[in-house]
Amino acid sequence: MSTGTLLLTMAACGLVTFLIRLSFIAFGHHLPDDPRITAVLGYVPPAILGALIAPEIAAVGGSISLSSENPRLWAALVALLVARLTRSVLATIAAGMLALWAIQAGLG
Repeated sequence: MSTGTLLLTMAACGLVTFLIRLSFIAFGHHLPDDPRITAVLGYVPPAILGALIAPEIAAVGGSISLSSENPRLWAALVALLVARLTRSVLATIAAGMLALWAIQAGLG
């Protein structure tokens, strides 16, 4: 792929992203004021976060690994437990990273 094609593709993707976000700002007042829509939209951030994190947890060496040998799965379980107990994003991230480092150090 040439540099020009790559730059044009990146610019097009940026423009599409901008237009999608602008559509909610410019035309959001046309959306119905329904509490069900508001409730459903509350699930969007966790769903997106899960979709971003799940491949990083399950992928090991370029393939999917859902076995007990995957240290990221164990670290994710620790992070989930800490999230459930503390409701703290910082504590969850810290516990997950510390667990991952500890598990990897124990395996190495």
